[in-house]
Amino acid sequence: MKGLDFRKKRKRPSQRPRKKPGTSRLRFEDKRQKLHFERKRVAVNAKAAVIWAVEILILCMAAVFLVLAFGERVSVAGDSMNPVLKNGDVVLINRVIYNIKSPSRGDVVAFRPNGDESAHYQIKRIVGLPGETVQIVDGSVYIDGEEISDHIYVTGIDYTGLAEEPVELGEDEYFVMGDNASASDDSRIAEIGNVSRSDIYGKVWFEAGFGENFGFVSD
Repeated sequence: MKGLDFRKKRKRPSQRPRKKPGTSRLRFEDKRQKLHFERKRVAVNAKAAVIWAVEILILCMAAVFLVLAFGERVSVAGDSMNPVLKNGDVVLINRVIYNIKSPSRGDVVAFRPNGDESAHYQIKRIVGLPGETVQIVDGSVYIDGEEISDHIYVTGIDYTGLAEEPVELGEDEYFVMGDNASASDDSRIAEIGNVSRSDIYGKVWFEAGFGENFGFVSD
């Protein structure tokens, strides 16, 4: 047993290369710079996302406005506006234009007779304007005693109805007729009569049914 040494030998510290002074600090500063850069990039991405979301919202609102203002669809019932429009044609209504200007003679308009919300929209052409006197004599339209034909596409009227005698229009009333007078119920009959401005839904401006009348509606 002699010669054996059971004492624990002390482990010598491993010979690791010493770090140069300031190295750890530099690494720490590098990490801080990297983190700072990442936070900045996240902030930029968030701002871009917000701008993108706002732009999409604006586009959606603009689309809704355009549809409500110019794209309201109404179907034509009957052939009172033949040949310009026929039964079953689908037309688009401009609901904004009459907030900018008043309806004009020759405009094709959609309205509900006497403001009846349950009634189907009637589509006719404006013949008489507020303050005018309308009368039908020998198949022709007279405004304030003078025969007119400009912007009026109806001729040879057989049925005069209420317009057999002069019809005076109020300050917000319009006299409307269908181009195909023989098949039109319009301001000549008592059930429709003079049309108030508040009952006019808008101007018919485009036939969108992809039929033979597809395109802009003439006035």
